[in-house]
This record gives sequence, structure tokens and C-alpha cells, in this order.
Amino acid sequence: MKTLQKKHLYLLSLLSAILLWAGWPAHGFSFLLLIAFCPLLFVEEYFYRERDNYKAFALFRYAYITTLSWNILSTWWILNASIVGGIAAMILNALFMTLVLVLFHYVRMKTNNLTGYSALIILWISFEYFHLNWQCSWPWLTLGNGFANWANSVQWYEYTGALGGSLWILIANIIFIRLITGIWLDKADKKAKRNLITAAVSIIIVPLVVSLITLERFQNSQADGDKRKNQAVNVVVVQPNIDPYNEKFSGDYMNQLNKMLSLADTKVDTATDYLVFPETALTDPNIWENNWDANGSIQVLKNYVARHPHLSLVTGASTNRDYAKGDSLSESARKYIDGGGYYDSYNTAIQLNNNKHLQYYHKSKLVPGVESMPFQKFLGPIADLAFKLGGASGTLGTQKEPSIFTDPVSQTKVGVAICYESIYGEYVGKYVQKGAQLIFIITNDGWWQDTPGYKQHLTYARLRAIETRRNIARAANTGISAFINATGDIIQHTGWWQPAAISERLIANNELTFYVTHGDYLGRAACWLCIPLFLFLGISVIRKKQ
Repeated sequence: MKTLQKKHLYLLSLLSAILLWAGWPAHGFSFLLLIAFCPLLFVEEYFYRERDNYKAFALFRYAYITTLSWNILSTWWILNASIVGGIAAMILNALFMTLVLVLFHYVRMKTNNLTGYSALIILWISFEYFHLNWQCSWPWLTLGNGFANWANSVQWYEYTGALGGSLWILIANIIFIRLITGIWLDKADKKAKRNLITAAVSIIIVPLVVSLITLERFQNSQADGDKRKNQAVNVVVVQPNIDPYNEKFSGDYMNQLNKMLSLADTKVDTATDYLVFPETALTDPNIWENNWDANGSIQVLKNYVARHPHLSLVTGASTNRDYAKGDSLSESARKYIDGGGYYDSYNTAIQLNNNKHLQYYHKSKLVPGVESMPFQKFLGPIADLAFKLGGASGTLGTQKEPSIFTDPVSQTKVGVAICYESIYGEYVGKYVQKGAQLIFIITNDGWWQDTPGYKQHLTYARLRAIETRRNIARAANTGISAFINATGDIIQHTGWWQPAAISERLIANNELTFYVTHGDYLGRAACWLCIPLFLFLGISVIRKKQ
């Protein structure tokens, strides 16, 4: 292979980053992701063919250029919420991705092409699965999320979840790099060229055909309403548009609440079943779960629903719980300044209606470094460095499992995902496993200002709709609020940074998809496959040394 200069290797690495960014939501052309890694894989091919002159770690700097540039180009908006946290997220996320790529290159050097490229798939899917399930989780750039704006191309996510999209992207890139190197470098014969071209065309066409078939099947089953016995639910979503930096957590919280109720009055009528407010809509600092009725904001909402006998009101709130002497303390428990006891703070979803029983759920998937201190048990001494966001500092309290809200009149069951939780497909699926017929997403994306961040977050909700086949009502403080149907289509939405209220009639679905039932099985399978992969790698290394 002709010797490549460093500048060519750098340019190829940067080209991969640009293709990944150009294919990413909210305005990217997602099918670029199917070839986006090819320039970097060509760099890897160069080092592979020149392996007698380079060690496996030679790929590191070029892979890191790709991953860090991609992270910066696609998620720079995090800096608007937390400069330190945003920089750490981009640097570390890129480092994890780079280590996966370097390890793939090492496996390929020590084994063969089939094992090497299989390792790329196994290791990357394992990384994405692990990144969904540990305390420093930041799965925003899970490859399968890249098709969020092209929902009709991935209707089969109801079987695989977003990791299925990651698998598609990885396989496609491997096929295309083999096509490039086979024709250009290896001068493949006609039969080999034909096979490579057939594989390249198939990896694009077959998933799209499967998606269209899956979509048609689901739409036909939806049309059979009597057989499915689904019910229609009227939902109103309120977008108050309260500036999180200059007003939300420093202004008069009762005036803010009255503003939301006034917006609600423009849409709520006797047929409305649900009224949905966004994340931390209630910013009253004195909402204590030990005595809900003592709080003025809660009383105002109870008075409102009392005037609408069939209404369930779902809202986000910042809440607290006081620990009595002798109570078991959670890891997130905080000590009162005067040293008189302990309490927990939560990012909470609440449902109120004319039933005296108030239902609530504590956000469990917390933003690392913003709402939680990762590995707090070991990093407790530096907990004061936790960043502030959403009116809370330090680590918030959580609950182990998601819980659902039940309407006492219609018996409709809803799952309420709070902001960041909506990017976790398997977690959202747990709401459905517990009986949720609709999904509500409440969020406050105003921290990111007018950037791609809130647009990406909105599009990811489309994937959750496909995976669960649930209609979604999304209430965002500053936008974009929306209604999304079970095929991932946005059927109504608000504008950005404007107060609004919208209403829609949604179908409550009862059926479970394969993905909801089995979760991220692709990720778990990849993790298990790492065992034979590393065993084979070890055997290959030992044999070469003999």
C-alpha cells in the first residue's frame, strides 16, 4: 500500500467526523452514517497493512480526532448548561469511543479480518450498552439515535431498539470499506466485485424494505380498532416559556403557576382527560412529600382539578422529603445546614385529580455531574463540585424502578419520563411493561438555549414511540412541545421560546412490542460475545509467540 503522509491521515480522520456530524439529527442526512466511518477505517486499513512498522496504538490519535471532533460538532450545546460538565462529557465520551476503535484494531492485527471486524461490532455495541447502564452514562451519541429524523426507515426498532440502528451502521461501514479496499487496493476479480456491490446495495435496501413492511403491518393492526380495544384520550400540553436562567428559579413561583393555568384554560374543556405541565413546573422550594397538603402550589392545583371532575393533571416539581430520626438514609440524603437532621431533594412528576390519593414518581436517570455525583460513595469529599441545574445541586434522590400513573376515572395508565430519561429506550420500555398505555415526556430544554440540543432531544422521542408503539405527549418548558404518534410522526408541535397550549386526541395502546418485552438484548448479547472474542484473541496471541 502506498505510504500515506500524516496530513492525509489527519484529513481522513476529520472527514469521518464531518460525515458523522452531517448525518446527525436534527437536520442531518442520516444515511451518511452508513459510510461515515469509512475514511477512519481506511486509516485503520493503512496501519493494518503496515502493521510491521506500527503498533496498534498508532491509530489512537487519528481515532480520537474523529470521535472528539464528532462529539464537539454534535453536542457543543452542552456547554450552555455546564461548561465543566460539557467539556468533560465530550472529552471522556470521545476517549471511550477511541479505546473501542483501538482495541478493534489490535484484535484485527492479532487475528484476521473476520474476527477483527466482528470485534468492531461486538465491542462498539457492548460499549453503547454499558454506556446506557453505568453512573457516568451519556448515551446521546448512540449510533442508532442517528435515524431519529428518518423514522420511516427504522420502524423495525420495535424489535431491536436503537442498538439495532447501531448494528446497521456498523455493518454498513464495514461492507463499504471492504468494497473500497477490495476494488481500489486489492483489485478484486469480477466475482468478488459483484459480491461486494451486492452486499453494499443489500445493506441499504433490505432494512428499508423491512421497515416499510413493519410500518404497513402496524398501521393495518391499528386500523382494526375493535379488535385492539384501545381507547382515545384527550390530552392538553402547556408550554409556559419561563426563562430557566433569569426567571424560573428566582421569580415568583405562584405567578408562574397562574400563568400555566391561564394557558391551560385556553384548551381544557369538559372532554379533556389529561393536562400536562413540563419538568420542574412547580419551583416552590417548600414542597415536602411528608405533607403535600401543606403546600400552597399543590392546593392551587387541587382547586383547579376540583373544577374539572374528569381531569388528571400531570406536572413536574422540585420536591423534598424530610427524614425522621431513626429513618434509614439514602446515599443522596443531605444534612440540614443547622445540622438538625437529613432530607432528600427530587426531580419529581406528580399526578393530581379528584381522587384524594396523589401519585408521584422520582426521576431515576439523572444527568451525571449536574443532577448526580457519579460514584458518590467514593467521591463524597468532592460532592460540592456538583454542578447546578434545574434548581437543584448535588445528587438528587431517585427510586429504583419507574412507576406509572393511573387515572381513577378511565383507568388509563401513563408513564412519565422526565427529560434525560427519554433517551433510554429500555428504561422507557419499563413503563410499558408496568402497564403504561401512553408516554408523557416532561422536560426543560431551555438550559441549552436555541441550539441543536433541544431539537435532537425532540427527535429522540420519535424513536421511543416506535420502540414502544405508544403515543407520546411532550411538554417542554420553552419548547418544543409536541404530540408524537406510535409510528414516530410528529403530529402537532409548538414553536421554540413561546408560551403555548396544544391539545390532541391520543390512542392508548395495550400491546407490547418485542423490544419492550426483551429490552436491549442486542447489547447484552454483545457483552456475552466479548468472552469468546477475548479467549480467541488470547489463543491467537499465544500461538503467534510460539
